[in-house]
Amino acid sequence: MRKRRISPSHRIRRLVRSRDSAWHPQSDSYKWWLLATVMIGTFMAVLDATIVNVGLPKIMASFGIGIDKAEWVITAYMLAMAVMLPTSGWLADKFGYKRMYFLGLFFFTLGSFFCGASSDENMLILSRILQGLGAGVIQPLGMAIISREFPPKQRGVALGFWGIAAAASVSFGPIIGGYLVDNFNWQLIFDVNIPVGIIGLLATVIIQQEYKNPKIRKFDYIGFISIVTFLPLTLYALSEGNAATNSAGWSAPYILICFAIAIISLAVFITAEYTVKEPLIDLRLLNNRNFGISTLVILIFGMGMFGSTFLLPIYLQNSLSYTAVQAGSVFLPVGIIQGIMSPISGKIADRINAKIPIMVGVLLLAISFFLNSSLSFLTENHYIMLSLYIRGFSMGLLFTPLQTIALVQIPREKMAQASGISNTIRQLGGSLGVAILATVLSSRVNFHSQTYGQAIQPKSQVFMNTTHNLTYQLEHNSGSSLSDAMKQSQYIVVANANKQAYIEGIDDDFLIAAMITLVGAIPILLLVAKKKNPAGLGSKK
Repeated sequence: MRKRRISPSHRIRRLVRSRDSAWHPQSDSYKWWLLATVMIGTFMAVLDATIVNVGLPKIMASFGIGIDKAEWVITAYMLAMAVMLPTSGWLADKFGYKRMYFLGLFFFTLGSFFCGASSDENMLILSRILQGLGAGVIQPLGMAIISREFPPKQRGVALGFWGIAAAASVSFGPIIGGYLVDNFNWQLIFDVNIPVGIIGLLATVIIQQEYKNPKIRKFDYIGFISIVTFLPLTLYALSEGNAATNSAGWSAPYILICFAIAIISLAVFITAEYTVKEPLIDLRLLNNRNFGISTLVILIFGMGMFGSTFLLPIYLQNSLSYTAVQAGSVFLPVGIIQGIMSPISGKIADRINAKIPIMVGVLLLAISFFLNSSLSFLTENHYIMLSLYIRGFSMGLLFTPLQTIALVQIPREKMAQASGISNTIRQLGGSLGVAILATVLSSRVNFHSQTYGQAIQPKSQVFMNTTHNLTYQLEHNSGSSLSDAMKQSQYIVVANANKQAYIEGIDDDFLIAAMITLVGAIPILLLVAKKKNPAGLGSKK
């Protein structure tokens, strides 16, 4: 009997599919190769949520735009992520996890290319939306893929490594962005994603095996359309209320129309999610006391945390003349301290009432914002770092116990849906926070500018004495003529008043962030926590 000949390509396929292959789902090494692939995408997706903050002043200067327009460079990314987070799971079940993860990474990389090639702010914002759509697929699918491939005894370690990728991007993102902006240009903070994205795409094709869920739930079109309508219209109306191009302010007809449509869309969304059999976001989970209260707290913290994060780099660069890399380096301790404190706070929560570290963390977070509400153009670096040390400590102290107490009563089969809701709400809170605080910043800067403008009286004795002394110094020390020195002295006084008005506007924003954080402490009192958490999160009901 003639022996069957096996082709080389068939041998390769058999090797890849064998249990001994490093890239087979059932082999031990496959899981770790897959984890490395997912960490690449996670690092990039989280990185682009933080790296842009230090480049924002250069982007504003490059396009000649104000904060009311520049905020959309951040908000558009977070908003697109919030839209995709609840839908990515259904898309993966329908079309395959590998395929959707690949497409998410592809759109993220393509969006990065268009961001770097943007010729104006509108193209940059649209490109950031494309980036955010990709990132909104990468993050939840990455976590789902790891949770599926790793057995329970290894899952904690795997998710720990996956979390390291996210924490590293939070800590090192501003430094990397600052270095690229200072030594090259702001476009490179997006272009750097392209080669890394290509590597991630190749690794996904070669390593990851396809998986489709045999049970596919019906897609909630009403919920999807209503939430996609509600989110952008709400944020657009919030950001345009005090925009320089809107002379009518909050009473402008298009602002009122946007709010009206947004309210109707929100009502349709809530009604649909509570009535349809298979909702896009299972809002019924919010009926669980701990999960519902924790989700509200996450929303409030998201508004304060993300909303205030973009303020500090702008203040450091525009008011204290920090370079971009200097502004980025101040955030390095935040991620490191948070990473150290997170496991410690988890152990504290297991031994005592979990609400105690949460409440302490909230109070410390509010204190850090309050310290930032007294910044000036003479503030020293150690004072700024003190507030950030406290912030990193507080975030590490409160978030792990908060997540634990939120999910402890959720059934295991609902855990993925609950996690998706938490991530979506956090991104929504961040988007609202950026929009609200950017709007407040514009309003308060205008208020303080008018106040200082009224205080500066050209014929007052104080003004004349100040300009006279400045004129003398400029004339004798810089070699300016008398007429030029007089004009320069007046310009210096006005410029200093505008600078102080801008700083006081930022101070007002940080004070609001502190108050928002303290408001978030009120619902925490209603959480139900036992001395020790039940064994295993999500006990079955």
